[in-house]
Amino acid sequence: MAEEPEGPRPKKKAKPASSHYQIEGGRVRRILPFCERCGRGFFMADHGDRFTCGHCGFTRYKPHKNAS
Repeated sequence: MAEEPEGPRPKKKAKPASSHYQIEGGRVRRILPFCERCGRGFFMADHGDRFTCGHCGFTRYKPHKNAS
């Protein structure tokens, strides 16, 4: 059985809101989608093959790209 680490865990640093946006040609574009259930302001996390909401747990899978 693995031993528990000594002391408190270090806290994760929150990403700044600017990491969810990108500036293209003088316009602001969202990189991540908003959650369909929670609405505006709740971004979904990108997990490679899916997007997941950290607030409600809603998951939307990305379409598969067929290798033809």
